[in-house]
Amino acid sequence: MAHRDGRQPSRRRGARRAPAAIAAAVTAGLVLAACAPGTDGGGGSSDTPDASDVSTELTKKKVKLTIADETGFPLTDKLTEEYTRQHPNVTFTVNRDTFQNLTANAPRLLASNNPPDLIRLPTMGETVKDGLLANLDPYHKAYGWDSWPESQLEPLRMDKDGVRGSGGLYQLGLGYSVTGIYMNTKLAEELGIDGPPETLGELEEDLATAKAKGVLPIVAGDKDGVVNFVVQAAMNQYADKEEFLTWMYNKPGASYDTPGNRKGAELVRKWADAGYFPKDINSLDYFAFVSRFNDGKGLFTFNGNWEAANYQKGLGDDVTFFLVPPAKKGEGHVAMGAANSFSVAAKSKNKDEIVHFLNWVHTDAKARQIVLDVTGASAGGDPSLPQPKAKAGSLAESALEMSTQIANEGGQVDFMANTTAGIYSGSIIPESQLLVTSKISGKEFVQRVQKFYEKEVGKR
Repeated sequence: MAHRDGRQPSRRRGARRAPAAIAAAVTAGLVLAACAPGTDGGGGSSDTPDASDVSTELTKKKVKLTIADETGFPLTDKLTEEYTRQHPNVTFTVNRDTFQNLTANAPRLLASNNPPDLIRLPTMGETVKDGLLANLDPYHKAYGWDSWPESQLEPLRMDKDGVRGSGGLYQLGLGYSVTGIYMNTKLAEELGIDGPPETLGELEEDLATAKAKGVLPIVAGDKDGVVNFVVQAAMNQYADKEEFLTWMYNKPGASYDTPGNRKGAELVRKWADAGYFPKDINSLDYFAFVSRFNDGKGLFTFNGNWEAANYQKGLGDDVTFFLVPPAKKGEGHVAMGAANSFSVAAKSKNKDEIVHFLNWVHTDAKARQIVLDVTGASAGGDPSLPQPKAKAGSLAESALEMSTQIANEGGQVDFMANTTAGIYSGSIIPESQLLVTSKISGKEFVQRVQKFYEKEVGKR
């Protein structure tokens, strides 16, 4: 597990778990590099207020707020219950639907005469162009969100041309994920591996050691495409982060076929050739490979903080969680992460109140603890705030420190699967299945994905 200053712990033989994280506030006086919010306003409602027209003081009148959320996401229930306990004049109605239905029906709900004040919206699509979402930039200024890392907010922005990454702020997260590598420390000790690798080169040494001694190096599955946690993690260490993000945000002229992406994909092909993946990788779905790692059937697995509690339950003290190491020692870390994104309806009559709730989720100690306890995710917001409490030495504590470090380093990137509506199922999954079974080269992988991308969004 990495320290806050970017150093990795020494690779001591026999380490059973990562050292306990310092779960208090980040060192006082640490200045975060945060970009200014977008100023072009993007699309959105024509009556988007100026900062002077919004209020950060909660009304004393009785207010009932409505949230449209997906089925099976209890976080909103727990958060709204606590918010109402603290602010009894504000109550909530949470309406739920399946993820698929909610995504499909979001534009209609937002355009109705009685829209939800807040809606779970995994992808903005045309909602900004159509003026259906409230621009949160005035609240960004009024609440002082400039202390939040811009890498956390950047994917939640969209400009008037529908390009993400700049323009108005149209979403916030109820929890933010971070990805990394889980290591079975019991197997590592048996193999003579003395701690998390500090570079990709050290990671490859550990993979080779495991393979030579009959231990599966990487537990992964690709029936539903999730080997792309591995693929993108490798690309992240070689790609220019900003160049990679321009492609994910659909900016004109952006390309997936870059030297860094090719190099990362070729590394994955090299691992496939070496037999580092399961032989039946393309028949393993997400739950199957998670279960295999939990059963102790491999040294490493690439996954997110959302599995921390599950892996802890299955493996106890015999597991650690750390950021994917950089290509060269001392370089900054890059990790995929994304918000559980929610948007405020442009037609909401309670914008000040629902944004007060959103700000509270990011700043209130009890709310931040609820986010960790229910989802295992980071609450986001200002990294200098005290972190929620997690058991000393636990994977949850490791994940919190990893989230803080990535925020401080500005190393968060979105998941490439979120680039367009169809790219994951239409190209990334089938092409990665060929890549991890040594059927195509890394160069062919990126070229094929880029070709699909151009068909879907145009060459721009």
